[in-house]
Amino acid sequence: MKVKIVNTSPYPVPQYATPLSAGMDLKANIQEPVILGSLQRQLIPTGIYIALPEGYEAQVRPRSGLAAKHGISVLNAPGTIDADYRGEVKVILVNLSPEPFRIEPGERIAQMVVARHERVEWEETDSLDETLRGEGGFGSTGK
Repeated sequence: MKVKIVNTSPYPVPQYATPLSAGMDLKANIQEPVILGSLQRQLIPTGIYIALPEGYEAQVRPRSGLAAKHGISVLNAPGTIDADYRGEVKVILVNLSPEPFRIEPGERIAQMVVARHERVEWEETDSLDETLRGEGGFGSTGK
């Protein structure tokens, strides 16, 4: 699938790291390092703008290495980029660790997965079919 992209950053467009990767790394399009303090959040620009086809979304997700090693995550994970959005792709990073974290220009800060989605038409009813699980949720199926 071909997707139009405008890249105003000095970095290459997002790419898959391996042939079977689902996500493409997004890079920080910043002029100087940004220090993200403990429990602080900041909107980090990427310098890219995309035009997804109808029926698709782009999901912005944390990078597992940054999350595991430094406690850095995407605050609204996964963030959704709709097919009709034409603004700059930005990432809401949050530092969940007790230590400050330094974001360098061009650093890989998140990953983006493009996925197909369906639109639903609600059919109002007075009841739903019964299932074995029923109303059980939030850990009701065990550990």
